Amino acid sequence: MKHKNGFNPLSRNSAHRRAMHRNMVTSLFKFERVTTTKPKALEVRRTAEKLITRAKVDSVHNRRQAARFIADEAVLAKLFTDIGPRMKDRPGGYTRIMKLGFRNGDAAELAILELVDYTLDTEGKDKKKEKKAASKKASGDSAKKAKAEKKPAGKAKTEEPAAESKAEG
Repeated sequence: MKHKNGFNPLSRNSAHRRAMHRNMVTSLFKFERVTTTKPKALEVRRTAEKLITRAKVDSVHNRRQAARFIADEAVLAKLFTDIGPRMKDRPGGYTRIMKLGFRNGDAAELAILELVDYTLDTEGKDKKKEKKAASKKASGDSAKKAKAEKKPAGKAKTEEPAAESKAEG
């Protein structure tokens, strides 16, 4: 019987669907968070959960099975050395789907698909912002110094005639 064995074809032919599926799974493991439409997120989650379950046991067979979906060697290594061991004690439910609302252009329902233990790296972003602000401030200071050097020369020329007019008057 074929009950409960279906999938959502997502209005694509099989080659396009498979390529999109592989790319999204790879992106999910690479960035640990993907923003997409809800139907795509539901389909990708099925594969991602199975791959994480395989990644719990690092064997040649499991690596080769995962390589069917993940073409990037670095992401495959991350799956087996980082993500799999992190999920070792969890008996399933490695991902979550959070609804975002509707896209403006076509009103498609958007969702975030992320790993359950994913945390936003706001500290890293804050450090980048501080570093960027410091570099802008430094470049701004050097620009101000250059302007300041030019201004006194201009002021000196305008002050001399004023001083002469005061002396004459």
